Amino acid sequence: MLLIGSHVSYKNETQLLGSVKEALSYKSNCFMFYTGAPQNTQRGKIDDELTYRAYELMKENGIDLENIICHAPYIVNLANDLDSEKYEFAINFLTNELRRCDQLGIKYLVLHPGSHMKIEKNHAIYNIVKGLNIALSTSSNTVVLLETMAGKGTELGTNICELKEIINNIDDKNRIGVCLDTCHLNDSGIDISYFDEYLNEFDKEIGIDKIKCVHVNDSKNPLGSHKDRHENIGYGTIGFDSLIGVIYNKKLENVPKILETPYVNREYPPYNQEIEMIRSKTFNPNLYQDILDYYRK
Repeated sequence: MLLIGSHVSYKNETQLLGSVKEALSYKSNCFMFYTGAPQNTQRGKIDDELTYRAYELMKENGIDLENIICHAPYIVNLANDLDSEKYEFAINFLTNELRRCDQLGIKYLVLHPGSHMKIEKNHAIYNIVKGLNIALSTSSNTVVLLETMAGKGTELGTNICELKEIINNIDDKNRIGVCLDTCHLNDSGIDISYFDEYLNEFDKEIGIDKIKCVHVNDSKNPLGSHKDRHENIGYGTIGFDSLIGVIYNKKLENVPKILETPYVNREYPPYNQEIEMIRSKTFNPNLYQDILDYYRK
């Protein structure tokens, strides 16, 4: 079964219940959310009553809790320990996010591995492993998914080798996995039109069973640009057919596919129309206008 959804909001007043309602408005059967703003570390108390109501709504609409993804905020950087207080804060914050996921019943938390900045890369990878092992040891169930990165600046996790090194040094291998991002793969130098070849290499080096989520995004930039700018499905340099090949790849059939594509005019979410395109496997050359018409009527 195709598991397709998008990033949705999580507001303190409605929490997971509001996230489910938004996902359903896009005709999704999975979704991803942050437990607070992705750009900061402010987090509100979780309301268990809202969580239970969200469970009931998901059950009524055939959404499996295991296909719901959480994402850690961008500012968590486990790679750099030049400032010991910031490094400890990153570990403690990730630990708290994992505990929040446990409380919400969420199995998977996506994490950007981090940027090494002014320190040596091997030491930065050691820092990531150390931080993850500490955080995972103090929470119970949630699996951390390392996201494949575009290679912007000094980002780590931009190739299979770096991901493999991190994963191989995690104490509890059952608590670590990978989230592929098609835009990031493209911008890191992976040609998505040869996606099966990438999966074969990934399977050989890490194991395809470690892929638990796919972020489906077109890219505004050419192959290998190391830029990381998402584009709407079929309107970027990857192209509609190549993205459909990823989404419907049999090797990832039961893996949630999550859209993180840009809002139209920075105001209107494209997910309802993009999901319709994906389900029909038919590119919509009038996507932007259809989205504007849908929200302005």
